[in-house]
Amino acid sequence: MFHEGESKENSVNFPSASRHVTTPDVETVVIGAGVVGLAVARALAEQGHEVLVLERHDGIGRETSSRSSEVIHAGLYYPPNSLKAKLCVEGRRRLYEFARENGVPHARYGKLLVATAEDERERLDVIAGTALANGVSDIVRLSKADVRAREPEVSAVAALFSPSTGVIDSHALMVALEGHIRGALGSVVLNTEVEGLAAPEGAPFEIATHSTGAQAGERAKLTARNLVIAASLNATRLGAMLGASSRYQPPETYPARGHYYALDGQAPFRHLVYPLPGDGWLGIHLTLDVAGRARFGPDLEWQQQPSTHFDDENGARRARFACEIRRYWPGLEEERLLPGYVGIRPKIYRQGEPAPDFAIHGIREHGIPRLVALYGIESPGLTSSLAIGAYVAAMLPR
Repeated sequence: MFHEGESKENSVNFPSASRHVTTPDVETVVIGAGVVGLAVARALAEQGHEVLVLERHDGIGRETSSRSSEVIHAGLYYPPNSLKAKLCVEGRRRLYEFARENGVPHARYGKLLVATAEDERERLDVIAGTALANGVSDIVRLSKADVRAREPEVSAVAALFSPSTGVIDSHALMVALEGHIRGALGSVVLNTEVEGLAAPEGAPFEIATHSTGAQAGERAKLTARNLVIAASLNATRLGAMLGASSRYQPPETYPARGHYYALDGQAPFRHLVYPLPGDGWLGIHLTLDVAGRARFGPDLEWQQQPSTHFDDENGARRARFACEIRRYWPGLEEERLLPGYVGIRPKIYRQGEPAPDFAIHGIREHGIPRLVALYGIESPGLTSSLAIGAYVAAMLPR
């Protein structure tokens, strides 16, 4: 399937047009083995595609997918008729079903979206209306007394309760998806970074790779009839390779990191607790993992270069977290907040700009047949993953 080839250190030399082959090495290549790339590959494999997933890291889901809140969102916030709204609501249904059928650990805790001051009540009404427009019909309005009855430690003047919000073990989910791909005779190839792409007219895609594993630097080439770019933080770079000859300009990716703190000891909560969102960010919220352990985050920090280094700034970050958390949990003891991990979000908008919809580009956007490129697949990307897979598979019929 792979063909040996030579290239200079900073460039890739593909064969001339006269040497293009018309029979590809593989039917469909998916670049990126995060939860979305794996879900896309699974959907394509179940549709009958011969699928090869290429991943630059030494394991699946090593970037965005392994550093999230692991929340199964209901679909409360997203503009009606947007891809985020449609794919989140459909993806949530698919995800619970998949988890049940495949033994993936998950828990439907439900979520309290809280107003901590009187002037926030109106925003609850707006969100409730958006949720209903998105087909989320199980939202329950709660009074101050109702909130206290459900969560005695939470302080709020009112809240919305979303019973269909939950959490999932994201690693177990990705392992299950990989199993489906391999079971359909697809492949996931690790330690393989794409360094060159070409889309010759009337010929298969040409893909140049190099190894990042034990055989670091070893180069290879292959061809594919269909190509899906699901590379998260790396998607813009890959899309630009194909745009060089077609004038296609993929969306720019702006990495933003978020820190998470774990709660030391047992959590006094039965539900997830979220403050009201603002400026394209859901705020520092409380989530529970499938074992009931509590964590808080993320914050939002825009970066030039993505970094997962946890920076506590001599305790200043923890103090800011504690201040935000005490808006809805006044009884928090700051010393119980322990450094957790850092996630990176592949945002396709700049700081201060409104958050756009998912960008799933087909031939209408880039003019290249049999190519689907995904950009800005952040929250609710995990929830939407299986629905995104079905959506992309429908764009690449056999």
